[in-house]
Amino acid sequence: MGRRPSVFVRPVSVDEGRKLQRISRTAKDPVRLRRAIVVLMSAQGQTVKDITSLMQVGEDYVREVIRAFNERGFDALDPKRSGVPENGQ
Repeated sequence: MGRRPSVFVRPVSVDEGRKLQRISRTAKDPVRLRRAIVVLMSAQGQTVKDITSLMQVGEDYVREVIRAFNERGFDALDPKRSGVPENGQ
């Protein structure tokens, strides 16, 4: 099996970056917090492999979060409506 292609979040505006940073500092919901950090790390150029090792989550989870954010924006961070598994593994 070959190496899976790299997945990165779409370009994030300055305002979106600030909002992601604010969520990563203030989110009460651990799922929303974890997803915001994944997106923020991807926006900063971290690879899926780097994110998985730092966040202790699975590669599939990271890819799903990034794809969901690329498609739906900040709604994808909401654990109730995103369609991304909540456990991070």
